[in-house]
This record gives sequence, C-alpha cells and structure tokens, in this order.
Amino acid sequence: MHFMNDGDMQMLWRDGAVEPLIDNHPQPSLTLLLPSCEPCGASVIVCPGGGYGMLAPHEAEPIGRWLNSLGVAAWILRYRLHPPYRHPAMLHDAQQAIRMVRQACNGLNLDAERVGILGFSAGGHLASTAATQFGLGNPEADNEFLRHSTRPSLAVLIYPVITFKPPFGHTGSGNNLLGPNATAEQIDLLSNHEQVTDATPPMFMVHTADDPVCVENSLLMASALSSCKVPFELHVYEAGGHGYGLGHDSPFASPWTAQCAHWMRTRGFLTAPQR
Repeated sequence: MHFMNDGDMQMLWRDGAVEPLIDNHPQPSLTLLLPSCEPCGASVIVCPGGGYGMLAPHEAEPIGRWLNSLGVAAWILRYRLHPPYRHPAMLHDAQQAIRMVRQACNGLNLDAERVGILGFSAGGHLASTAATQFGLGNPEADNEFLRHSTRPSLAVLIYPVITFKPPFGHTGSGNNLLGPNATAEQIDLLSNHEQVTDATPPMFMVHTADDPVCVENSLLMASALSSCKVPFELHVYEAGGHGYGLGHDSPFASPWTAQCAHWMRTRGFLTAPQR
C-alpha cells in the first residue's frame, strides 16, 4: 500500500475478497484526504449513507474536508452495495479499511492507535457494526497486515440505523443488507445495540426527534452503551429530519460538527502525541 498524497485511492481487495468481487459493479475502495493544516496524527474512516443501495456524495468528501480542518486524516470508504452484495460484504470492507489505514499510518507519520470510524444513516449502521463486531488481530500472523486490530478507536454515528427490529427498524436498509427473508438470527446479529459489550469503543451520536429513521435507533444504542459503561455522547435535536450531512442548512442540527470536534478533542483523539 502506497498512500502518500491527498486524493490517493486504492482498491480494498488486491488479493481477493472473502466474497468474490463482481465485474461491472463499483469496486470497494479507500481514498485518502490529508489536512493542509498541521496534522494531529489521527485518522477517521468515513462511511457515507444511502440505505446500503447508494453512497451519498455530500456525506463523503465534504465530511473528509471538515475532518481535515481539525488536523485529521480522512479516509473515504466506498463499500459494496446492494445490488448485488449483501452482508457480510459491507462489514468485511469496513474491517479491511481499518487494517489498511493502520498499515499505512507509519509511512504517513500517523498514529495507528487513533483510527476512528464515522458513518451516516446506513453508513452509521456499518460504522456501528464495525465498532461492535471486530477482531483484535493475530500477533502471531506471518502477514503483518493480519496483525492489525479491526477495532476502531472510536465511532461517530450521525442519524444512524441501529436496529432492524420492529417498531423502530429501518426496513429499506435491512432489505438491502440482509434481504427480505432475513432470519431472526441475522436480524439479531445486525441490530447493533444488542452487540454492545464493555469492549465497544466510545461513541458520539447525533439524531433529530423528527427523523424518519426513528430517533429510538440512537436511544437504543445509548442505553446499551450506558448499561456496559462504555463512554458516549448523544445529541438529540428537536428537528432537522434526515440526511443533512454537515448540517449547514439545518438550524437545529448545525452544532453537531463543533460538538463532535469538542468531544474528540476532550478524549485526546485530536491531540498530537509528545515527541
């Protein structure tokens, strides 16, 4: 892997994915966006939303550039979608991305211990899946790549899908991810508030009370995090709907970027290590 410059893009799978890639469909990739200001050494992988059927452009590069303004290296993840893919292809893409970023950190003078993940809507579901279903890496692996943990250092979930269970589950995302005939076991496994443990990384969450992706998605996750004593911060705004991205045009939701930056800074995620 040879990420060096702003805008560098690489395919996620050079040696073949667990689920074979299908020709004539967009290939999963990771694009690096570097800060022009003094870097803080942290990285965040950005997962745009789109119901697992598309990737929303306003939740991709603009988010990366906002992270760049904080000194953070942003990595835009273009994960696989339905059609034709279903779970676990998307999760494998997110896990592969986390390993790729950690592998690339040394050459970019970044901190492999500060690799977060941020997602919107269905991308928030993917980010929360990566944050609750991860491997710690195999320190004995001959392949250095496989020694890296897929546990993100923190997760930022913006109007996320969390559950696929009635009455709060998001049917469209669930159908794309699991299919209309998903088993109860699959629905349980991908209702991510049920997968939280005390090893789940800290989370920052944003939702609006009038979101068609019910606010209970974030409330359920917050409750699960609280039960496991995992640090979290949740902001529920009165109005703003869904899909507002950075929130510049949303009077209620516009503070989220400043509040998220404050949270990351307070946690020490944006603080450059002492040299």
